[in-house]
Amino acid sequence: MREDSSDAADDFGAILAAALESDSEEDIAVLDSKRVRMCKEEENAKTDESQSSASLGFSESNSDISKDKACSHHGEFMKGLCVVCGEMHPMPSSGVAFRYIHPRRARDTEKLLSQKKLYLILDLDHTLLNSTPLSLMTHEEYLKAREDSLQDVSKGSLFVLPHMHIATKLRPFVRTFLEEASAMFEMYIYTMGARPYALEMANLLDPDKKYFDARVISRDDGTQRHQKGLDVILGEESAVLVLDDTENAWTKHKDNLILMERYHYFSSSCRQFGFTCKSHSQLEHDESKPDGALATAISVLNQLHSTFFAVFEAEPSVADVRQVLKSLQKGILKGCRLVFSRVFPTKFPVESHPVWRMAEQLGATCSERMEQTVTHVVAMDAGTGKSRWAVKEKKFLVNPGWVEACYYGWKRQPEDRYCIEQIMKNTWVSEEPHSIS
Repeated sequence: MREDSSDAADDFGAILAAALESDSEEDIAVLDSKRVRMCKEEENAKTDESQSSASLGFSESNSDISKDKACSHHGEFMKGLCVVCGEMHPMPSSGVAFRYIHPRRARDTEKLLSQKKLYLILDLDHTLLNSTPLSLMTHEEYLKAREDSLQDVSKGSLFVLPHMHIATKLRPFVRTFLEEASAMFEMYIYTMGARPYALEMANLLDPDKKYFDARVISRDDGTQRHQKGLDVILGEESAVLVLDDTENAWTKHKDNLILMERYHYFSSSCRQFGFTCKSHSQLEHDESKPDGALATAISVLNQLHSTFFAVFEAEPSVADVRQVLKSLQKGILKGCRLVFSRVFPTKFPVESHPVWRMAEQLGATCSERMEQTVTHVVAMDAGTGKSRWAVKEKKFLVNPGWVEACYYGWKRQPEDRYCIEQIMKNTWVSEEPHSIS
């Protein structure tokens, strides 16, 4: 039986106040245990309430939070958001004040760093998996014969969820990724999808609750509509990394972001972003496990983790994972000087173009003028003056896909794989605003 909501909330408010004001590890442990249990109760209740496709979260809701969805917890609130369960709530007349969130954040971070761990925030759609409504699988009916059993999801990767009217494909290498990342990070799921969908996906990824437990954040839990933020994470920003395919979702925290190449398994996913190329399912060829996006990501995370703690052990006060991330990324094309030819639309502000900005983030120097210090000409046409100059002067002549491959591969790629003739017909990233805005 669930406790009476008012009594449970009053009890938790008292525990929260005492634990946050105490230095006792036992008090903090009691608080964490209580918070996790209450979150699970809320999640189970919400999951039971809604199984309809309207609750999946494929589109943003513009409606305000209704009164029947407001939480009844007495405790920490931020802009009307309950830190316990993430639901909206009128600012309470009693309970624990918001001032406690800051010492708690510092205390949690200190505790995690002592375990030689950082925080890792993981997006779901197009980062760890790809979902599609069953109604949009008209050209992929053959996949239904290949679906994996929901009785033991730990062994599968392609699932049909009739009660939610969707199919979900987990990204190759995701289970190994989560296992290896869990040794270095305390992990959260953070999605713009609705909470029932988020919990369903968390169950597919982590059926034994080893990696996330109650650390699942949905669009219902955020403090700003259509945006994600670290204000709902009880960790210092200097110790947080984010993996997401959408930069524009993190406008206030771009320095924490590792941008992921989107995973388009279903054809509807390609159409959603206006691509005419074939998806993995249409090609009947999935992303590579050893060389795919998540294998690359875990390698990068290993580097970031080891470098951060090398700095932390030498001088804890200056250790900041955002600076480590920036430094590692800047070294990828350090020393390269790029000039572009017919890559950008006429009168387009070149410094705002995704490819230009990617190159600069990788440490390259970008220019529109030809000079002897140029190392690469990036072009769409081998017949332009700049392209012919590159051949004559023995400069590298590559298509824009080379910059993107370096960006998502986290290393300088062989230029001969990105000749002008191999213009990005099979890539999904070009001028989409998700890459660099």
